[in-house]
Amino acid sequence: MAVGPSTAGSGADRDDPKDTQLEAFRHRPAQYTITTDQGVRIDDTDNSLRAGERGPTLLEDFQGREKLTHFDHERIPERVVHARGSAAYGYFECYEPLTDVTCADFLSEPGLRTPVFVRFSTVQGPRGSADTVRDVRGFATKFYTRQGNYDLVGNNMPVFFIQDAIKFPDFVHAVKPEPQNEMPTGGTAHDTFWDFCSLQPESTHMLMWAMSDRAIPRSFRMMQGFGVHTFRFVTEDGRGTFVKFHWRPRLGVASQVWDEAQLTAGRDPDFHRRDLWEAIEGGDYPEWELGVQLVPEDDELAFDFDILDATKLIPEELVPVRAVGRMVLDRNPENFFAETEQAAFHTANIVPGIDFSNDPLLQGRNFSYLDTQLIRLGGPNFSQLPVNRPVADVHHNHRDGYGQQVIHRGTSYAPNSLGGNQPHQAGQEHHHGVFQHYQRRVDGDVIRRRSGSFSDHYSQATLFWNSMAGWERRHIVEAFRFELGKVEKAEIRERMVGNLAHVSAELAEQVAVGLGMTPPDKAPEPQHDRTSPALSQAALLPGDPSTRKVAVLAADGVDAAQVASLVAALENRGVHAQVVGPHGGTLRGGEGGGIGGGGAGGEGPDGGRRGQGIAVDVALPTTASVLYDAVVVAGGEESVRSLAREPGVTLFLQEAYRHGKPIGALDTAVGLLAGITGEETAPGGGRVSSWQGVVTAGGGGEPRDFTDAFVAALAAHRFPDRGQNDPEG
Repeated sequence: MAVGPSTAGSGADRDDPKDTQLEAFRHRPAQYTITTDQGVRIDDTDNSLRAGERGPTLLEDFQGREKLTHFDHERIPERVVHARGSAAYGYFECYEPLTDVTCADFLSEPGLRTPVFVRFSTVQGPRGSADTVRDVRGFATKFYTRQGNYDLVGNNMPVFFIQDAIKFPDFVHAVKPEPQNEMPTGGTAHDTFWDFCSLQPESTHMLMWAMSDRAIPRSFRMMQGFGVHTFRFVTEDGRGTFVKFHWRPRLGVASQVWDEAQLTAGRDPDFHRRDLWEAIEGGDYPEWELGVQLVPEDDELAFDFDILDATKLIPEELVPVRAVGRMVLDRNPENFFAETEQAAFHTANIVPGIDFSNDPLLQGRNFSYLDTQLIRLGGPNFSQLPVNRPVADVHHNHRDGYGQQVIHRGTSYAPNSLGGNQPHQAGQEHHHGVFQHYQRRVDGDVIRRRSGSFSDHYSQATLFWNSMAGWERRHIVEAFRFELGKVEKAEIRERMVGNLAHVSAELAEQVAVGLGMTPPDKAPEPQHDRTSPALSQAALLPGDPSTRKVAVLAADGVDAAQVASLVAALENRGVHAQVVGPHGGTLRGGEGGGIGGGGAGGEGPDGGRRGQGIAVDVALPTTASVLYDAVVVAGGEESVRSLAREPGVTLFLQEAYRHGKPIGALDTAVGLLAGITGEETAPGGGRVSSWQGVVTAGGGGEPRDFTDAFVAALAAHRFPDRGQNDPEG
């Protein structure tokens, strides 16, 4: 077989070899007469062939049979896990040569860009489940390198539930819906999952992550990614270095809160998918930085945990993360099935310069991921599908099988003399760009037993708990209470709380109280007080408000010039504002003159928001606060009176306040917040005031001052302690 990069097509980006290759497979609609699969042009696909207008359909209707048969076979088996996914293309750009630790080509040249395809996913639910469920998120990256495809198949959490891949079927069977009723969809709050975890204490560390806000990200664009396992970098001369991979989003790490996530699932089950798609379509290309933790082989046993244990991480305080490049996603797929659904990732897809460790979970994944593609994609030729094809040339003696796309000629065995001994082996000596396994001595008794270095199941769970901010701890406790509160068997709840007592007596007691249980008498063993600040989202908050979505609530009689000015100011900061009105169409402008106002005839910078009215972007009945990062109530006496009569507006503001989101109010709208914040008067009595993300501006205030304060609140993402303290002054 010999498949090289295609040069066909006229619309491909010639700077992206993968996009150039895909161009040959793209079908673009044109003025064509519809045909059968055999290319026969046909006159009618709306009516079956029948005997008379009201007679029976005839078996000889080959056109109808072909159409229905193809439709009947359009679906393929969905992934057992990670079925719900979204993806995009982009590139990885190397910062500096890493030739001191690896001969991987895509890490060898500063500025070298390698095409990538990235798929994000949830784990538990089927393809039709909601995006915002509490779950681990898959973060799988396919690098189309010049040396072949490299797949970094990770998650948004650095550890996993199990240590050995032989437990993977047990874990998945437990986390999936209950077998008798197929419930719940996309969630872990049920007996079989917690029964398994309560009996499998190695899952405790991962449970701490899964019960944290990491399991309900605000966006794929605002979550970290991790390779989970320990891998090896290998140099040209065969020297090895252990490595762990980290993805860090440029926009920072941000999450929803649980109540918000549940509401979002109802309002827009495609929330994350839509967010990724719209960001790329709008030119807000998501970006992550790739970092590595490097451990010399001599230090493999230097830690109080085993780096081969996938339920453990290496604290960044012990081994700092070194930034080595950035990834930008700048192109959406053109066909979800052909690209996102048929994409096949595999942990064993590695390139020269990268190799495996003895992590037993990784070793099993190296078998399982290939095996599952054979049934899901119908045979061994799935690597010939356009999305999976390498941009590197492919030459081998693989033949036939379902879906074979290549017309092979000549010999199909090695060695051979009839075909000039082609393709030939590179030989055992070192050649640049040729994969050679890392050489090491392996010996030992054949046993079914884990190393004693894998036996500590609680220390890093305690490290995680100790490292959390107060609001993060509250959310973790609330998550355990919710999940275990759904468990019907009391003995499961009791076992799980008993496990948590090994992590933190405080945690176990708070969870037990919430479940109406007697807290454990005391912790079974002393907990340590070590922390790792890098584990807390408080240290990873965005700081960058760009691409955030703000709802500007307004009604007829609004100060149209004020709104136009505000929207323009926010857009200038990279923030996307949408006017939300009680109805669609255009809102009639009213008297202006307040902050940023220009009267009823004021002209805004946006041609769609000027003169006597302002265009509505989204009608209130079709949206909700959970679909926005923040909300501003515009001024204008008539508009504010109308908004005050709208129950949907009150709910909108109450939810935004409860979820800790920034809330702003201008001029006469300031009074609307009084009942929302629980104060007799709205927080802040001055012209521009900001308290815990509530930003208000009275008449005569400076528009820039309000915008500065509101954007600063947006940059903080949320105010989770709001309501814990009284407003000042």
